[in-house]
Amino acid sequence: MPRPSDTKQRIQEVARELFAQRGVQRTSLQDIADRLGITKPALYYHFSSREELVRSIVQPILDEEERFLLGQEALGEVAPRALLEGYFDFHYRHRREMVLMLSELTTFADLGLIDRVFEWRGRLGRLLHGPDPTLEQATRAVIAFGGIQDCTIQFADVPRDELRRAAVDGACAALGMSE
Repeated sequence: MPRPSDTKQRIQEVARELFAQRGVQRTSLQDIADRLGITKPALYYHFSSREELVRSIVQPILDEEERFLLGQEALGEVAPRALLEGYFDFHYRHRREMVLMLSELTTFADLGLIDRVFEWRGRLGRLLHGPDPTLEQATRAVIAFGGIQDCTIQFADVPRDELRRAAVDGACAALGMSE
């Protein structure tokens, strides 16, 4: 018999697949249990609701992004290109989950996750431009970081290193930074 943590991971993996295919709202816990060949009560043993299951998939990613930002904020002085490269690396690693989040914005807004993303974007902009960025600086930062995130999703067939260079160069250009 699989260990509970193995079962929990299997549930999350199947949920990711079904959420990507059908969407979160159109995937029931029964659908997930059926795909796994377990009973719905067995699934409820691990997750009491679809929202808890969604959060369990997304929370480790949110925690990782928070650690990334705290690490950058702790540096005192940020190297802009290194910040952009780290941001690319994070989103590239989690691009599958990012597609899920983008396709289910309402669900993620209900879980309070969209506000968190906006808060992070503000913090990233302040890392680059200080505590009171101008509107031009703030909008350029949103374009740069949003563009990097979008590139990791849109250009999935491009080799990682090639895409990283192009995306970070584009973000630097959006920020008005020399290479």
